[in-house]
Amino acid sequence: MPSAREILPTDADRATLIGRVLDPGVGPCVVLVEGADAVDITDLAPVVSALLERDDLPEVIATARRDSAARRRWPVAGLLDGSGPALLAPIDLQVIKAAGVTFARSLLERVVEEWARGDATQAAAIRDRLGATIDLSTIEPGSAEAGRLKTLLVGEGRWSQYLEVGIGADPEIFTKAPVLSSVGCGQSIGVLSRSVWNNPEPEAVLVVRSDGTAVGATLGNDVNLRDFEGRSALLLAMAKDNNASCAVGPFVRLFDESFDLDDVRGMDITLTVTGADGFVLTGASSMKEISRDPVELIRHACGDHHQYPDGFVLFTGTVFTPTQDRSVEGGGFTHAVGDVVRIASPRLGALVNTVEHAETAPRWELGIWALVSNLRARGLL
Repeated sequence: MPSAREILPTDADRATLIGRVLDPGVGPCVVLVEGADAVDITDLAPVVSALLERDDLPEVIATARRDSAARRRWPVAGLLDGSGPALLAPIDLQVIKAAGVTFARSLLERVVEEWARGDATQAAAIRDRLGATIDLSTIEPGSAEAGRLKTLLVGEGRWSQYLEVGIGADPEIFTKAPVLSSVGCGQSIGVLSRSVWNNPEPEAVLVVRSDGTAVGATLGNDVNLRDFEGRSALLLAMAKDNNASCAVGPFVRLFDESFDLDDVRGMDITLTVTGADGFVLTGASSMKEISRDPVELIRHACGDHHQYPDGFVLFTGTVFTPTQDRSVEGGGFTHAVGDVVRIASPRLGALVNTVEHAETAPRWELGIWALVSNLRARGLL
């Protein structure tokens, strides 16, 4: 289990951190981090999505801080030891959206998957061939230059659906997982047992109100089955959405005078995978390399064309796609049961999860109606 110090931002004393705690005897609770404790503020807003919609949100947070000594609290360290109350994903009724193919380097890997038809043993040769012939790092999506490249590649029979969303006018925006299905820090993440080529995807996740305003950020693991998506993009739902396949957390850091969207734009995110077999994989993803600004991604997800009354979160994509061989030469990286995945950024803390098969990970059983019924029974609705 990670430590409390490990999962909190380095400047936690300046941060406004919102999360959720599952109290087994009570139910899900909305919390505000104060010092080393998670303070219960469920009486001020029964769900995180409603809290973030409040026009008086700064005043609500200030009130909670003033009377925090009188509120129920849990030490953050105690929420990670598996003995009782535990951290949940810090979001609830928000729709979980994701933007794909938003970095040039990961774009090439999507093309590799497609051309390899999900066969990891073919990836290295295709990667070398693509890298020698296509340079996408300087192309602005939707630009005239991107249009000329598309015309050239179509003429050569080398155009790809991933190139279309990577450098075309419209990005890939998809629903990553159902409402309430994401797991939090310290919980298991799930990978289908049938998958033989898969990886974590460390990402910055924007937290957006119903009016399209980004109000905070957190970390996410957009677990991906490369073999399934490589066989066909129509298998995207099976590649992305399985039991416990979406991790978010540890907390939502609200935008304020200490942290804003520009901090997200300049953020570096690190990844470490430590296997029970002694295997270690490290990597990093820098938001500085993103090909579309976060505000542009939000506009494509939300507007007159699509509304989210309870808000949404948006995975912004990753530059990191592991190619390091694990057990078979030329076979690339894939997860093993027991892998500990740590995704971290100094201003957001660390999201730590352990890999299990999706079929045997704890079942998702607290749905929308169960949550509403619980809140009603507690007199919060």
